[in-house]
Amino acid sequence: MSAALLRRGLELLEPPSRAKVPPGLQRGRAGPRAAGAARRRKRAPEPGRNKATVKGRVVKSAIEEYHKKKPVNHLRENLQYMLKGRLVADKAITEKVLAQNRGRKSKDQPPEKTEKKKPTGTVFTEEDFRKFEREYFGIP
Repeated sequence: MSAALLRRGLELLEPPSRAKVPPGLQRGRAGPRAAGAARRRKRAPEPGRNKATVKGRVVKSAIEEYHKKKPVNHLRENLQYMLKGRLVADKAITEKVLAQNRGRKSKDQPPEKTEKKKPTGTVFTEEDFRKFEREYFGIP
């Protein structure tokens, strides 16, 4: 994207109360080619020192550089941090969080847990069972 297009886009986004500045006076440029000329202009060499020489340079040890960039194992620190805060949330809160993270489709929902009703007692008595045995098995 060119600078002119970018400037036009920014002008469109400016609030209307701001006064319009003529394009030639925007950033103190001398002309339309001044920005390109400034980019192409070479810096004058500094009279201080020549950077091509080795004098005054500190030799870095490859072993020291390796140890600086060597990965550090943070396992112990992380475990201590995790075990430090032993706050256990309520069951209702954890269920709410899990429900929010689940999808809304029926395939994502867990199966409903149905409580089985236990029979309180039998309808038949011992005498009814004896009568049944006599009728079907012929036991007196």
